[in-house]
Amino acid sequence: MLFAWALFPALLGLADSCCFVVPRSEWKALPSECSKGLRKPVRYVVISHTAGSFCSSPDSCEQQARNVQLYQMKQLGWCDVAYNFLIGEDGHVYEGRGWTIKGDHTGPIWNPMSIGITFMGDYSHRAPAKRALRAALNLLKCGVSEGFLRSNYEVKGHRDVQSTLSPGDQLYEIIQSWDHYRE
Repeated sequence: MLFAWALFPALLGLADSCCFVVPRSEWKALPSECSKGLRKPVRYVVISHTAGSFCSSPDSCEQQARNVQLYQMKQLGWCDVAYNFLIGEDGHVYEGRGWTIKGDHTGPIWNPMSIGITFMGDYSHRAPAKRALRAALNLLKCGVSEGFLRSNYEVKGHRDVQSTLSPGDQLYEIIQSWDHYRE
């Protein structure tokens, strides 16, 4: 459950560009075994969806983040959850590998040069909640202001860089309208 103190800056309007990111410790992530870093500032952001269950409350989103991580580490044998960040329909961003560790979200060409942001859920036939979209856009602004993303970063849909249906037709249509989207 999110700590009340973590929401305090948002209530005061102090979190305009940098949204609160739920740290790994708070969603009870397994320890990461990853060590390969990302060169900063990163130029590309790849948006995907998990194509699984969606979540709409902090408790259910924390559980969903754990489920995704457990599957990717224990079943697929990866060093951690594949994504740098996970977005829940509760409007929160969940820290995956974060801004500095290379993800395993989009294959060997794109992983070393991109941040992977996944929306928890299947967005083939429905759009994510507006608060989830706002959280993602705020995360991107934060990445620029903190020097993790280039100011001229490019957003790609997962399907733009790999043969997949991700991020789902509905989410893909939305991200194509974002200022930094490039096919």
